[in-house]
Amino acid sequence: MANGQAPSSTDSALRRAAAGFARPTTWRSLVQLLTSFGPFLAGCAAMYMAFPVSPLLAVALGLPTGTLLVRIFIIQHDCGHGSFFASPFANTATGRLCSLITFTPYANWGRQHAAHHANWNNLDRQSAGSDIYSACLTVREYLALTPARRFFYRLPRHPLIANILLPPLVFLLLYRVPFDTPRGWVRERRSVWLTDLALAALYGSLVALFGWRAVLTVHLPIMVVASILGVWLFSLQHRFETSRWLEHGNWSFVEAALEGSSYFRLPRALHWLTGNIGFHHVHHLNPRVPNYRLSACHEAIDALQGVRSLSLRGGLGAPRLTLWDEARGRLVRFADAVA
Repeated sequence: MANGQAPSSTDSALRRAAAGFARPTTWRSLVQLLTSFGPFLAGCAAMYMAFPVSPLLAVALGLPTGTLLVRIFIIQHDCGHGSFFASPFANTATGRLCSLITFTPYANWGRQHAAHHANWNNLDRQSAGSDIYSACLTVREYLALTPARRFFYRLPRHPLIANILLPPLVFLLLYRVPFDTPRGWVRERRSVWLTDLALAALYGSLVALFGWRAVLTVHLPIMVVASILGVWLFSLQHRFETSRWLEHGNWSFVEAALEGSSYFRLPRALHWLTGNIGFHHVHHLNPRVPNYRLSACHEAIDALQGVRSLSLRGGLGAPRLTLWDEARGRLVRFADAVA
């Protein structure tokens, strides 16, 4: 337990029940690879074929192809947790393969993400500053800032900037350098540079085959769409209307999982497309549960049935919830913070 308190017998039983689903199935993982990479590569091929006829059509095809990239990112995410395959080697190899399409250095992102899973929705252990999507100030802390500091805190969190402008910049540019990686993380920093070299070789080859205009027309829209959708999903996983944020002394693993992580209720097709990441409360309860078993875990454990769900409409409004209001015990918008 992150707060040093012993888990209750109920919490321990719940975690044991979830652990029963933390077993990857090789054939299901292989099928998911096929059903993820197959449609994605087919979409890329269709865009390349459409480019000589109509560059505008090629760009339009970037929308469905970009959504498929979100599913591939979830596979990389699972590999980072060691949950996609039983074999560590298979997880690493698959994760590195995915990273060439997601533009996300596998080892570096994986370790950063592991730090998030060590402590989340904890008001006393906020992000170091680079992650504006899964951290928040309290209303009291925000109002204590000077007007200038409030402005600069709010600016990058404006929905148009945080959810439209920044995501492509993060994946295409910021991930090219270990900008927030500690010096001591030698392996992780090396993974950033090695990923860059591999990307240069891969996309340099595509430019040699198809020309830079075609490569840019195909892959830039894909990354823009995927990054915007992916960051939106990531931002509402812990910042939504009924989410609970707790002070360190009151923080508990199970409570933070069930009440501080979203159950994003989506149509079955969208759960498939997003790799079931909407069952985020189950994922935080046990990160070793493969994405294709999250739904079954949720349905099998009675204690999870009472978790409040987030609707698609609620998910669209969630990015505006940026501050924790201690008095009301809920997340609020900047406009709701009154001095």
